[in-house]
Amino acid sequence: MPLILTGAAGLTTLDSSTGLAIATWTTATRPTSPVTGQMGYNTTTGQIEIYNATYANWTSAGTSAVTYTVEFLVVAGGGGGGCGYYAGGGGAGGYRNSYLTEPSGGGGSSETGLTFVLGKIYTITVGAGGTGSTSGTTRGSNGSDSSISGSELATITSIGGGGGGSRNSNASGGNSNGASGGSGGGASFQSSSGGSGTSNQGYAGGTNLAGFFGASGGGAGAAGVQGVLNDHGANGGNGVASSITGSSVTRGGGGAGGSIVATRTGGTGGGGSTPAGSAGGSGTANTGGGGGGGANDGSIGGAGGSGIVILRMPTANYSGTTTGSPTVTTSGSDTILTFTASGSYTA
Repeated sequence: MPLILTGAAGLTTLDSSTGLAIATWTTATRPTSPVTGQMGYNTTTGQIEIYNATYANWTSAGTSAVTYTVEFLVVAGGGGGGCGYYAGGGGAGGYRNSYLTEPSGGGGSSETGLTFVLGKIYTITVGAGGTGSTSGTTRGSNGSDSSISGSELATITSIGGGGGGSRNSNASGGNSNGASGGSGGGASFQSSSGGSGTSNQGYAGGTNLAGFFGASGGGAGAAGVQGVLNDHGANGGNGVASSITGSSVTRGGGGAGGSIVATRTGGTGGGGSTPAGSAGGSGTANTGGGGGGGANDGSIGGAGGSGIVILRMPTANYSGTTTGSPTVTTSGSDTILTFTASGSYTA
């Protein structure tokens, strides 16, 4: 017969064939008046813990933490487009992926999934898109970074997209250059340079070697390019497709370069577009798309699209504890959390 002891802290059973089963509780339901040496299994942390009255705290008994693998997609906010004649398009937000063998941005390969520890809190930051430039003397602003961070985790950070170059005079360099970022912003005037992209996150923005062209912003899947003669603007660099949510969605397109002749579109994945003779179009929200460049004197740049963070894990491990109201869906045996705004997940 097993020996069964019942107390205020819970049930303890000792059986010669099945071993010792000790009391269990969560962090929130620990005993309210514990004594030194009191022991139990904390289901929140996955640890056996012992109370020490001298220090008034619970100490892990040295059991191994319970862990599981989480796949991720982290896209930063896109850069804003430039202002003025033939302004440069904004670069897409940096793009990092670990799901299946699907690529990261900038030609990078899929990364290794994350190891989450039961009971630990993981902070999710979703970057905003950069603002479009409203002056020919300033570039579009860079997008903000998106990230996943935790106390025992090497932070996963995707870099905000670079802003597009602007122009209100016949001068190259300075504000006419695209800014560097996750993907680089496009250049505005002749002999101006596109911004560089970040390794394994995105491509460079287009450079103008000569002439009056609006170069496009780089995308997660392709570099920005110089505008076409007689059309002036250029379509934005393409994005990258991911099926982490269960269906294929393309994100991270660069913004189009300013055009006064023909409509130019942002890269696949929500990059901003530039209708002829008007302000640059905005990148689509939660794609990290770059904003389009302005076309004429005083035409403002489009805003970059905000980023997104997606986590995918086995449903059997999903805790159900989040902040920030992510969208929760399932695909097969997995649960997917889609964060379109900052929040957290407790493993």
